[in-house]
Amino acid sequence: MKELSRIASGVTASSTLAVDALIKQLRAEGKDVVGFGTGEPDFDTPDHIKAAAIKAINEGQTKYTPAAGLPQLRKVIAARLLEDCGISYDFSQIVVASGAKHSVYLTLQAIVNPGDEVIVPAPYWVTYYEAVIMAGGVPVIIDTTQEQAFKITPEQLRGAITEKTKLFLLNNPSNPTGMVYSKAELLALCNICVEYDLYIMSDEIYYHLVYDGEFVSVAALSEEIKERTVIVNGVSKSYAMTGWRVGYTASNSQLAKVMANYVSHATSAPATMAQYAAIEALTADQSSVYEMKAVFQQRRDYICQRVNAMDGVSCLVPQGAFYIMMNLDQIIGKTLGGKLIQNGDDFAMALLESVQVGVVPCSGFGIPNFVRLTYATSMENITEGMDRLERFLRG
Repeated sequence: MKELSRIASGVTASSTLAVDALIKQLRAEGKDVVGFGTGEPDFDTPDHIKAAAIKAINEGQTKYTPAAGLPQLRKVIAARLLEDCGISYDFSQIVVASGAKHSVYLTLQAIVNPGDEVIVPAPYWVTYYEAVIMAGGVPVIIDTTQEQAFKITPEQLRGAITEKTKLFLLNNPSNPTGMVYSKAELLALCNICVEYDLYIMSDEIYYHLVYDGEFVSVAALSEEIKERTVIVNGVSKSYAMTGWRVGYTASNSQLAKVMANYVSHATSAPATMAQYAAIEALTADQSSVYEMKAVFQQRRDYICQRVNAMDGVSCLVPQGAFYIMMNLDQIIGKTLGGKLIQNGDDFAMALLESVQVGVVPCSGFGIPNFVRLTYATSMENITEGMDRLERFLRG
């Protein structure tokens, strides 16, 4: 048979989803596994949001919508961005997609030509690297360290730019690090993008979940920066709506038109009733967002305290999102659970096999001697998982 697509064949599976699938398989086999894998809020979608979807179904809202999403939803998104982030978009500049991951894909397909370079700071969310390749682009990885709080510096950005550079990809607050860039830090980076005529993709899906400091949207920095920026966002994290698959982009009119045309031939819009649920989420009382955020902060404080009290591992206290990056440098080369630990992959497998705790190795995030743990799980699970981790480290 003839060769399959080289681009598609070169794409690797999501490591976070692979870990989640393994945890679910082990649980189905009767194993008592504590999972810190997928970044998915453990809260149920608020009842009023679910009721809006049911109401839409009962009222016959089950037909196709415009490919870029319901105009009502796009207007609501524009209003929410103005209220929360101080950025003004016309609803025609909003394109709704099947989750923020799909929005990332659409953005790259709309901007990147084969051979274009895309600057991706590491650690990075696993999908960014693969999505650049899927668009025919070339990921240019800039490594950051724990000592620099996993934030790219202006000097690093400037040094990575070539004549082939097309796009700078930023995730703020960050998955997997939880770090948040200040306004001054964002300005320093984005002004370089203006200087070199680069597009910016700013994934701000965790913008509601900032515990320390203040969130600033890239598009709010200046009109010049806004014009070259695509904001990626959605309802999955802040409203516990991961399975509803509603994300969106906000961009200049030309980019929005290209993305709307593209999605019209790809997936079209998300399920109609899910769009009505998103309208309810974005327009109703926002107290559930802040209630969940308060719980996440309590969990963050607890899990960081526990990890940093253990011998051999450590973590920075994240400013946002709901992840910690656990540093394994002190135990690399040692044997734990009968396994030589040479990287995060070895550690994750040994931890799962020995004490049934699932974490995500960070090789897929571009930083091999770390593992990621999410605290988007109950305090009961976090406590039990930390107890097991402590036993494992003691040998």
